[in-house]
Amino acid sequence: MGSSGTNIEELIQRLRLHQPPPSPYSGDPSSAETPAAAELFQPRRAAVLVCLFQDADGELRVLLTKRASSLSTHSGEVALPGGKAEEGDADDAATALREANEEIGLDSALVTVVSSLEHFLSKHLLVVVPIVGILSDIEAFKPVLNVDEVDDIFDVPLEMFLKDEGRRSEEREWMGQAFTLHHFDYEKEKKKYVIWGLTAGILIHAASVVYQRPPDFAERRVQFNLPKYSKEYSSMP
Repeated sequence: MGSSGTNIEELIQRLRLHQPPPSPYSGDPSSAETPAAAELFQPRRAAVLVCLFQDADGELRVLLTKRASSLSTHSGEVALPGGKAEEGDADDAATALREANEEIGLDSALVTVVSSLEHFLSKHLLVVVPIVGILSDIEAFKPVLNVDEVDDIFDVPLEMFLKDEGRRSEEREWMGQAFTLHHFDYEKEKKKYVIWGLTAGILIHAASVVYQRPPDFAERRVQFNLPKYSKEYSSMP
């Protein structure tokens, strides 16, 4: 499937059939009721919305935000709409849609949720679930930014995350594991953005699923391992 002329209805049907691999970060359900359960490390869960729409040329684009410079963590960085799960969320899709509404005013009624993707683990050991949603009518979306969380909203071509053009990389190591950190440079309306880290990793994977092909470069993802016990987490670097 090329970058233009995407049949959105066919894409929706295909993505609804997508089955991500079992999450290696779900923990052991059989131990949940045991006396020792309180000592087991239970990672927090979050979800992000990979919100896709077609532009006038039929190209698939994805919505991104620039986090507020006043935030205590990841300030000023590019991110997908999303955040940590809350008690009232029915599932991961509900988390992603609620956060998107809170951050950028995206009405969940405008979004067709079609799939969840392979789970990611952040360096802070937060399990992040990407949720793919289709925004069929981009003109109906009137962004309202939560200025406490978001400085800017923009969109980029999804296919750019499969191309070597505009990509930089650096080799990193964490807890004995070597991996590649990808940076994608993008400029729009004289504004420059850098999409990198976990967000870049999620979008590389999402683009690979949507376009049914691997990226033009070596991805070399890191596979973090969860500690088994909470005391192990508290002693980690």
